[in-house]
Amino acid sequence: MLARHSATPVPQALSYLVTDVARRHGRIRVGTASAYIRCDDPALLDQITADRRSAALRLRRLAPTVIASRSSRAALVDSLRAMGYAPVAESLDGDVIISQLESRRTEAFAPARATAPPNGLDPEVAAAAVRALRAGDAAHLSRREPADAPGGGVPRGPATATISALQEAIKQGVRVWIGYLDSQGNATSRILEPARMEGGYLTAYDETRAAVHRFALHRITGVAGL
Repeated sequence: MLARHSATPVPQALSYLVTDVARRHGRIRVGTASAYIRCDDPALLDQITADRRSAALRLRRLAPTVIASRSSRAALVDSLRAMGYAPVAESLDGDVIISQLESRRTEAFAPARATAPPNGLDPEVAAAAVRALRAGDAAHLSRREPADAPGGGVPRGPATATISALQEAIKQGVRVWIGYLDSQGNATSRILEPARMEGGYLTAYDETRAAVHRFALHRITGVAGL
């Protein structure tokens, strides 16, 4: 267009500049997504996108294991459950969000409420406070040196020994101390109650943060007993 309207030839430097910009233009694309679905099994995501009932969710495949949606996270979870799947919601950090439904009973069958204790504190509130205190104690202990991690560092060991120790902890239902590298490569330590291992991830209750979290196995530096 410049050559067609210019009285003189287009300078070579300008031609190179336009060509370079044209080559880079559009390589990065930005769109709108309200929520996403991710799964280690691409075939399961194929099944979801092929389901006619998912048309209202306005799904778009971004990667073999990721689907974006214009629907909200809550609406997406509810719709998938209505389709017969069993999804869980996760936070921005990848932590599983566990919500407890409020227990409701009809008036006819509701038991008489126990008399409030002399201090006026609800027993459920007291129990929640105790759980919070224990989680805080566990977080405090996680900063101390474990028996199997000399030198004050985080637990470290061979990958095979780490996997075996985690499998044994899941089998025995006991807590363990792990060393973990975050996304920036910083070494941290956590107190966990391992639940299961699958697809290269460990799902466990993180007492240090009082939340269920998925840990990449290749980032776990080692395991120590408590």
